[in-house]
This record gives sequence, structure tokens and C-alpha cells, in this order.
Amino acid sequence: MTTSKRACIIGAGCSGFTTAKRLQDEGISFDCFEMSDDIGGNWYYRNPNGRSACYQSLHIDTSKWRLAFEDYAVPADWPDFPSHAQLCQYFRDYVDHFDLRRQITFNTEVTRASRRPRGGWDVTLSTGETRSYDVLFVCNGHHWDPNVPEYPGTFDRPHFHVHSYRDPYDPVDLRGKNVVVVGMGNSAMDVASELSQRHLAKNLWVSARRGVWVLPKMAGGKPMDKSAMPTWMPRKLGKALARRAIKKLVGRMEDYGLPKPDHEPLDAHPSVSGEFLTRASCGDIKFKPNIKALEGTRVRFDDDSVEDVDAIIYATGYRISFPFFDDPALLPDAQNRFPLFKRMVIPGIDDLFFMGLAQPLPTLVNFAEQQSKLAGAFLAGRYALPSVEDMRRITAEDEAVELGDYYQSTRHTIQVDFARYVADLHKEIAKGERRAKARTGRIAA
Repeated sequence: MTTSKRACIIGAGCSGFTTAKRLQDEGISFDCFEMSDDIGGNWYYRNPNGRSACYQSLHIDTSKWRLAFEDYAVPADWPDFPSHAQLCQYFRDYVDHFDLRRQITFNTEVTRASRRPRGGWDVTLSTGETRSYDVLFVCNGHHWDPNVPEYPGTFDRPHFHVHSYRDPYDPVDLRGKNVVVVGMGNSAMDVASELSQRHLAKNLWVSARRGVWVLPKMAGGKPMDKSAMPTWMPRKLGKALARRAIKKLVGRMEDYGLPKPDHEPLDAHPSVSGEFLTRASCGDIKFKPNIKALEGTRVRFDDDSVEDVDAIIYATGYRISFPFFDDPALLPDAQNRFPLFKRMVIPGIDDLFFMGLAQPLPTLVNFAEQQSKLAGAFLAGRYALPSVEDMRRITAEDEAVELGDYYQSTRHTIQVDFARYVADLHKEIAKGERRAKARTGRIAA
């Protein structure tokens, strides 16, 4: 089936090129603009566009079994947890296999996207050209605009967001240095584990406002994410069973020298590391509460302990940003809250789709591939969106389910369970197909 609608895709990371593949399958005309010289987005190491947070030692925390695309298998000889280089090559192979590269315009940034009064978009490019489209797909990612905390005082030595970290020598040589890593998310744990090796940092402290539960990548010789609860199991029961299993597997965080979490397992986005707990239990990683103040070359913590510090690395998350939009209605609030119907559509704006704008468990890699099924069916005319009122109601219900189990934080505003989301998405597509047929029947009558 073909459609006369013409689409613009912003970005050629995994969300952008899987969306492009779906539109190609549906016979929908599109242009895809990528500000870098190749595809890969966040997984393109030393991406010349400056937006990648990829560091040299990075391996994905999702197993190859869970991140594979539906119609393009991962290499059989991959390890369970591939490196960034392997994943980026997989992306490039996918794009070449489905002949998508010729439809991507590289080294071209979308600098402005404005919605016309009656719908459709005027898209301005870094070349100075402005093009018109019927529908816009935003696939620019949400791990590129660093959130750097502010503290009283000043720090006179190197301090930078983990987004800039590449290895123990870049952007700063950290050998023999006293280093503070702020945060206890996945990037913080990877970097802290790497730098805390005895031949690297002299002292490595992790500073955090609260303790977290750290989950291993493997359990019983298998990737942890292969043990996900089935979608048919009642959520409360599944979570109780999972919590019990986690506590039995990893024990108390305090026994590793970590601060005691103030929440139960799975009440926060999991921090996953195969090495962090070992480094902590060996004393290579030490812990401090949140930073209270910066004092020149020293750092004061909330317990009023003070350390002489050579460098601070802020692993403190990201802001959700769309620099090409200037309409406040198209932007999240200051707390990263951005309610979207099925994490894709602003109710009342049916020519704009946000792809991959979620924090799904266990993976974001193939998330937009699933979302594109709804978007493609909509543009092809097989699927109809609910009413604006119903979209708002459904979005509120979805967020109550997905976010209700997590403590309030900017980290948790776009959280979803992958398996549950996909099962619900398939149901919604079926409902929308029935709506489309009913509306077509009324028009024909």
C-alpha cells in the first residue's frame, strides 16, 4: 500500500533507521536527516557530531537475545553482551541490508521544525534549505544533553559530565588521581569500575544521594534479562517474585560496603554491572553521600567529610531536548515530564511522532522498531487514533501503571516495561484498525 503523505525523520540512530525501514515497507515517501557522517547515534564511538556518550570500554547491558531486530538476526558468534563496536556494526549492516543508506542525508542537521496552522511541517536544514512535510518523526535520542548539577562554591580542577568520558586518559589523564564519580546509574558504575583498578585512580569515591540495588548481568550462567516475568502474570505477583529472587541472588547492598537503598528492588530503574559489586567489596570503590559544597580543590560531602579531589565526573543523567522546536507545547517540562499517547503522540497533534523517547526495560535498541508498527499503519490508513479525550485518558492510565512503582525522579518520567508495552501496543493497533474500518464504513455509507 502507498500513501501520498511525505515524512521527515530526524536522526539516524537505531530509532531513526528502524522507523525508516517501516516507512519504506509501507511505501511511504520520506527523507531522513542525520547530523553525523554515518548512522549509529549514541553507539557510534567518537561520533563527530559530539552527541554520543559512548566510551571505549562500553558494552551494552542488554543481552543480544533481547536487543535483536525482528527481521535481522544478531551474529551467531556474538558474546551475550556485545561491545559498542559490535552493536554499531550491526546497525550499519542492518541499514545496508535493507538499502536504507541512500535515503539518509548525512552531515545535515535539522535546525528548526515548525508546524503549519493546518498541519504539516516546515523543516529548516543546516544547509539553509527549508522543506515541507506532512508528518515529522523525532528520533534524536535522549542521552545527549547532559544534566550537570550545581553546588555551592567552585571547583578549580577538572570536572565534567560522563558524556565526555572516553577512557582513563581522555578527556583527562586520571592515573594516580583522586576521583569522585557522582551518581549510581549504569554509566557511573561502568566508569567507576574501570577507574578504580589499582593501576589507575589513586582513590575512587562514588557520591550519591541514595543507595541503589545493583543487579549482575548474569545469573546461573545466563543473562539476567532472559529471566523476565511473562506478561500474563499479575504484575504484583511477578514483582514480588522478582524482588525475592534479587535479594537472594545479591544479598544486602550494605554487605558490599554500599549505602543501604531507601527503596525495594525494582522501585527504580535497575543499575546493572558485572563488576561494580566486586570492586566495592574489595574496597577499590569507596562511597560518599551527596556533595554539599565545592571548596577549590576539595569536596565537602553531606556528612561534612572533606576530600582533596583531582577530578569530578558527573554521571547525573540527561535532559530531554529538542533544539529544533521553539513551541513550548512540543517540549517536556523542567522535570522531564512529557506525557505522550503510547509514548509517541501528543494528543491533538497527529502529524508528529516521537520515536524511542522512553526508558524501557530491558532495552531501547529495538523499541522504536515496535513503535513504528503503529505509526506505519496510521500513515498507511489502516489504523486510526482514538479521540483526543481518549488519548489523554489512556495516557494518564498508562503512566499510572508504568511510573507508579518508581520513586519520583526525573530519571523515571519515561519509564516503561518493554514486554508489557509491546503487548499493549499490539492490542492498541488492533483497536485502531477496527476504528479505521468503522470510520471508513461510515464515510462510504
